[in-house]
Amino acid sequence: MSQNLDDLRAVGVITGIDQVLSAYRAGLFPMGIGPHGGRPIGWWAPLARGVLRPGQLRVSRSLRRSLKRFTWSVDAAFAEVVAGCADPSRDGAWITPQIAELYAGLHAAGHAHSIEVYEEGALVGGLYGVAFDGVFCGESMFHTRRDASKAALVRLVELLDSADDDTPWIIDTQWQTSHLESLGVSEISGYEYLEALSAARGGHHFQVFQRK
Repeated sequence: MSQNLDDLRAVGVITGIDQVLSAYRAGLFPMGIGPHGGRPIGWWAPLARGVLRPGQLRVSRSLRRSLKRFTWSVDAAFAEVVAGCADPSRDGAWITPQIAELYAGLHAAGHAHSIEVYEEGALVGGLYGVAFDGVFCGESMFHTRRDASKAALVRLVELLDSADDDTPWIIDTQWQTSHLESLGVSEISGYEYLEALSAARGGHHFQVFQRK
């Protein structure tokens, strides 16, 4: 995860869940500034936003084979997924204890969710993020077995597709990487992202997490 200061909109402190949710709805997300994501907290809105929309997910033949090895759960091990994502050996140092505590609070309040991926009963990958309307703002993903994080994204798309809702959903990946691009994530401008947020407003896709 590399930060571009051109994408930084403000610097401040986190005052509570309502503030953070309002920021997400306005196209912003919190992240520490610097190579280790430490203080102060920055409020970011990339000029080029990575997004995944319905029908864009690319599942390769090899990934389809890998999916057969895994099982999934939803919101069953949120803290463990965040801890896996925070592993500094995989560029997770930006997820500081402050950030982990923030998302634990969002999860307890029903706003942040995780997808867990298992192989032979062991947690081997997952992702977490914030959900509202028809939007899932992905924060991070991890894997300890090949394709496990990709499997988590596949499961997330399946959940969103299963919602009985005609409002278009969108997965926000913040920035596009070569890894995410291979899965179908594309870049749109910040203005287009705000339009997508507006289009997804009123959706109820987040309710699929309550079904688990």
